[in-house]
Amino acid sequence: MQSVINSEVQNFDLELVKLYDGTKQCPINFTLNLIGNKFALLILRNMIYFKQNRFNQFLNSIEDINTKALTNRLKELEQEGLIERRIFNEHPIKIEYYPTEKGLALRSLLDMMATYSLTNFSKQVKDGKKRSISQIIKNGK
Repeated sequence: MQSVINSEVQNFDLELVKLYDGTKQCPINFTLNLIGNKFALLILRNMIYFKQNRFNQFLNSIEDINTKALTNRLKELEQEGLIERRIFNEHPIKIEYYPTEKGLALRSLLDMMATYSLTNFSKQVKDGKKRSISQIIKNGK
């Protein structure tokens, strides 16, 4: 798991978090508010890992999401600068979504979340075999 953590996270100043304990300015609280809405991380996951970029791809691959929730999450992610919407002047109009540099920077967080689950809850995640996130993504499982 150490290899997943980038140098910025390794140099993170714990005192900064303690300084903002319980306040809206806390960096952990801010990030949670930014990506903590239901389905936001799953949309980013699908963009980053599975290269999905179309509305119907998200709708068909994210369990329990509906069109209204997907529309709202895509708008929120775009407003926060985590994704960008590209409109193609075709008939019918084609719209695709792509992660921005800010959105792609969340990959290490997604990797750590997946590694945590695979390491500590392998029986609840997939078939119970301990594997890395790269093994799962590579095998399409």
